[in-house]
Amino acid sequence: MKFLQQPPRFLFFTGKGGVGKTSIACATALMLAAAGKRVLLVSTDPASNVGQVFGITIGNQITAIPDVANLSALEIDPQAAAQAYRDRIVGPVRGVLPDTVVRGIEEQLSGACTTEIAAFDEFTELLTDAALTADYEHIVFDTAPTGHTIRLLQLPGAWSGFLEEGKGDASCLGPLAGLEKQRTQYKAAVDALADPARTRLVLVARAQASTLREAARTHDELAGIGLSQQYLVINGVLPPAQGASDPLAAAIALRELAALAAMPEALLALPRDQIALKAFDLVGLAALRQLLSSATPVAATEVAQPAAIAAPSLSELVEKIAADGHGLVMLMGKGGVGKTTLAAAVAVQLATRGLPVHLTTSDPAAHLTETLHGTLEHLTVSRIDPHEVTERYRAHVLAAKGASLDAQGRALLEEDLRSPCTEEIAVFQAFSRVIREAGKKFVVMDTAPTGHTLLLLDATGAYHRDMVRQMGASGLHFTTPMMQLQDPKQTKVLLVTLAEKTPVLEAANLQADLKRAGIEPWAWIINNSVAASALGAALTSPLLRQRARNELVEIETVATRHARRYALVPLLREEPIGVERLLQLATHGTHPDHPTEENEK
Repeated sequence: MKFLQQPPRFLFFTGKGGVGKTSIACATALMLAAAGKRVLLVSTDPASNVGQVFGITIGNQITAIPDVANLSALEIDPQAAAQAYRDRIVGPVRGVLPDTVVRGIEEQLSGACTTEIAAFDEFTELLTDAALTADYEHIVFDTAPTGHTIRLLQLPGAWSGFLEEGKGDASCLGPLAGLEKQRTQYKAAVDALADPARTRLVLVARAQASTLREAARTHDELAGIGLSQQYLVINGVLPPAQGASDPLAAAIALRELAALAAMPEALLALPRDQIALKAFDLVGLAALRQLLSSATPVAATEVAQPAAIAAPSLSELVEKIAADGHGLVMLMGKGGVGKTTLAAAVAVQLATRGLPVHLTTSDPAAHLTETLHGTLEHLTVSRIDPHEVTERYRAHVLAAKGASLDAQGRALLEEDLRSPCTEEIAVFQAFSRVIREAGKKFVVMDTAPTGHTLLLLDATGAYHRDMVRQMGASGLHFTTPMMQLQDPKQTKVLLVTLAEKTPVLEAANLQADLKRAGIEPWAWIINNSVAASALGAALTSPLLRQRARNELVEIETVATRHARRYALVPLLREEPIGVERLLQLATHGTHPDHPTEENEK
């Protein structure tokens, strides 16, 4: 593997959700430890599943991995980091400033921007504090810092004084107030990231057009801020031999070859590795040790033909949704599970019933128009373009708040409005405008990957709390976006996952987070199931046969433990692009011997 040749001290794995960053990071850490190197594996992902992969509880403290000499792991807890960050800022003024002012500062520090900055605050210590990491020769990071976070740390550092003069009333000045004291540490961290002698950035993708486009975007974003020494890993590639006599395997192999042949130019010059698709779930030491191996994963004689499976189809869920006549339908889940395709399929199914539908996305990496590949009566399509809505918001704030500022104040306001927190607020406002349409028609929303969706909901919650505080005593009737999301008569949340252990666990964790916010998911959708494929009875690929058998356990787990109702969507031979194939996706495959009504848990 090229990315493992003469590795520097810091290794980062980044890429679109669902491409296998965590598995590759864990397998890399195991290989380095097996070579006698002392290794620390760190996750900076808010939805970290490193502990699940190893089958232990890790958390926000360095923990030795049992049965693996030289390897320890750490999962940075963004919420704990954010609370410590808030305490550091608010503590000195508590009891000094009026309580109303302190509460205002706490509210300003309650959003997602604070969480992101605080998590990065902890991460930078691992890059710059020699004493903290002196025991380790290599530090492997699962989920590298994003380009926009690094840009945030590069902004000029005069926010504190600006706030003290009472001029700061924009999106992110509150969270940024705590950065100035550690600007030297942040500069050292950015310098370390940009030094190829110390750091290697590994972009992880799948042999799919969408994930390769996302990898190219990430490459450009990181290269634009000086992080140009990058490697590319294409993960989960189906071995061509598996398609010799298997129509489904042959179709998958052909799709992957086409995606690799059309790879974005920005990626072509990078050192590149390919990792073959494995027949097993990448959980546990034995599986991880085989991930980077080129050995054949399963012999043809070892796997029996999987039994047929019966489960509800997507069209059965849509039938129940259609009965309401209108409402908000939100598809959520980790990246890479197929939310965009399924959102389009749900919207097409509703529109073909003669119902008015607005299909939209808040995911900057989504390509709804490419998925639909055409038009349909009763269906309108839009995209909340983060760049567009952010520019509009910046112009509004500069006109409204910048007019009364002097030249210095306006310059600082302009700097603040270039931060990622501004985008968060702008997208939230656009999101709020769209969901108001759900009172008269169906609004089907393809959301950004899980972590970003939770940030969006966090912004929604902060707005809700502020509205309740302002309006509660007035006696006036009001409805916030959060109240609409919490009302099952107005909003149906569909959790999308794959029939694999890690995606199911992550979907279950997302469900728990949503429930804490008062949002009860309405149904689960298990996507791209080999076991549910109509070709399942004709599978000859031993690798696909084994994956189909593995899926049965996870499908049963969703049906009996997690979901009030669910649907199973098969993996198709052809990409589900275009209205006709999207309709086939919803109705294709298996049908239940049992009803789809709720199974109370």
